[in-house]
Amino acid sequence: MEPSQDQRLKTANNEQMDKVIKEEEPHETHSFQWCWNKKSTTITCNKAGTVESLLKRSSQFRKIANRNKNKELVIVRDGKAISSHFPCSLIKDERIIIKYVDGPKQPLSRSDRCQRKGSSSELVTFHLLTKGGKDVVKIMRNPALKNYIEEMTVYAYRGEKVKRALKRDGRLGNIVFTKNCALSNTTTEVTTEMSDLVDCLDGKTFRIKLLDKSSPPDSQSSSLEDAYTTPNESQRCDSEGNRDALQQSTTAKSVNVNTPKQKAGLDGKKEPEIVLREIANSTKMQSYPPSQINDSVKGKKSQPVFKRSRIQNLYRVEYGKSAEACRDVKTMKTLMELSNFVCQVRTNGRAEGSGFLLFDKFVLTNGHVVDSVYNESTRQLTETVTVHFSFESLGQQDSGALVEEVAGFQNCCDVSGHKHDWALLKISAKQKLPKGLLTRFGFLPKSGGICIIGHPGGCVKKIEPCLIVPTENFNQVVERHRLKNPEGVRPHNPHYSENNAPFQLITSRFFDDVKNDKENEQFLLYNSSLSFGSSGSPVFDDHCNVVAMHSGGHPYRNARGEERSVIEYGYPLSVIIEHIIIQMVERRRFDVLKEYLACSYKHQQQMMTNVKKLVESRNLSFKNVVTHDERLKKLFEFISQREDSVPMDTN
Repeated sequence: MEPSQDQRLKTANNEQMDKVIKEEEPHETHSFQWCWNKKSTTITCNKAGTVESLLKRSSQFRKIANRNKNKELVIVRDGKAISSHFPCSLIKDERIIIKYVDGPKQPLSRSDRCQRKGSSSELVTFHLLTKGGKDVVKIMRNPALKNYIEEMTVYAYRGEKVKRALKRDGRLGNIVFTKNCALSNTTTEVTTEMSDLVDCLDGKTFRIKLLDKSSPPDSQSSSLEDAYTTPNESQRCDSEGNRDALQQSTTAKSVNVNTPKQKAGLDGKKEPEIVLREIANSTKMQSYPPSQINDSVKGKKSQPVFKRSRIQNLYRVEYGKSAEACRDVKTMKTLMELSNFVCQVRTNGRAEGSGFLLFDKFVLTNGHVVDSVYNESTRQLTETVTVHFSFESLGQQDSGALVEEVAGFQNCCDVSGHKHDWALLKISAKQKLPKGLLTRFGFLPKSGGICIIGHPGGCVKKIEPCLIVPTENFNQVVERHRLKNPEGVRPHNPHYSENNAPFQLITSRFFDDVKNDKENEQFLLYNSSLSFGSSGSPVFDDHCNVVAMHSGGHPYRNARGEERSVIEYGYPLSVIIEHIIIQMVERRRFDVLKEYLACSYKHQQQMMTNVKKLVESRNLSFKNVVTHDERLKKLFEFISQREDSVPMDTN
């Protein structure tokens, strides 16, 4: 009896998978357990491959698979279903549960036919709910899967788009790709479109939602993809398994330009080169006769008129911004140089926030950025924290600089009810570092423009100009948002939910709380579009002085589902420095104080006077501090004197 077409296809696929696995490079040995009917078996691996291919090395699993050959294999990891072609290198010292459910089998994916070689650091994983949002509830190719599991985990390669990763996964139905769908973060409700890159999705959970009833902008996204193909993308396989097909097509048409020399970041890593690609069909457009252009200018309707694309609408909105937020070229050039001092803070490779080199080997960021991995009682980090100064291109890989310790930390309110949220991180750097942004210190301006440089959403380094909101205008800003939302809003602050239940629409309570927030009285207020991940970014004034550290805002989602924010804020750098100095004296961290005093800056004398006033207001005494360093002696004598005295000599 001849095998059926499905059996022949399955046999061919398995042979192809085995061929791919044999070509894979060895990796670090790791083990995990797989469980079937409450019986666990340990399996060890030292060669790259998929979870299913590794399981097939077990005779026990092959027997189970043979008994369930007409059902779909479901592999559950940490309560979430992973695909059968999930990279085995991502599972270490864990237990996975094997299930078989009725329904169509999961097809062999592209990654099984042609997997990329490389370390697991190139991979990101994110989670999807197996039930979609309104008008797109049934999203699974196998509807029975949602009856067994509520979430699934998807893996992807850095530098590729969401749509590509979801199609490779193979478990979603066609409706996700034929309708105009997107990912909605279940925590923040921030939307990620199919054409966005996966780099910022690591570890987050999303729900598939329908943006609108229009068709997805496939033609538009594909043309943009051709124009901005990343180096990693060009090395992947196409749909026919051609590894170098995309690379050859883009390289052959690459623009011949003078590529700028690579610059080294503060952590010693080279910044990636800019790769320019020719826009698709541009050669054809160059051949258009001038008459077509003249027809357009004269208003003749010889060419069809199309509606504005999504990208064109975005540009149209951006041009509507206030001209006061613009910056002259000279200022922007200076800010671009200062951006080299800005870094991304990561915990175990996971983006947590932003920061900047303040002086010597000390990086300043928000306390809440490292709060979850810092034991304040022992003053020890519980996990590995690194800072990355050169993360300016997606797909870029570097080890960054290791954080040796948290030299100073504060994430609480003082007796006056004012919030303080900062952490001073000492980094390990082999090369001599520049003096840091303390040399650009400045006091808060009352009005005007500012610029923020950081890593919003855990992505590459970005810069945003925006305008200060004067304190006297704060209530007007809050009321304007209240009037625009008479039906109520959904705030992001978990304070408004009970037992992590979904937020309910509320009316004036949220805006009243924003107006009455006493913690924010000394903040610098402004309107920006920076999102989560920007905490710890330096805020520059019109003179390129660092005046504050970006820390948070009051975001909400209106009844139409649109993301908005009442206002954003940053902590004055002057207040942070005052508290750093006092805490370093209290902790006897003379090594930090010596490096601080060695970094002279314009307003250092004024800052010492402010520290002295703060010491007096808190009734502190540092008269008994013993040190042999002359500069430190002068510092302690100055801040301990109660009567008016001559300015402190910092030389």
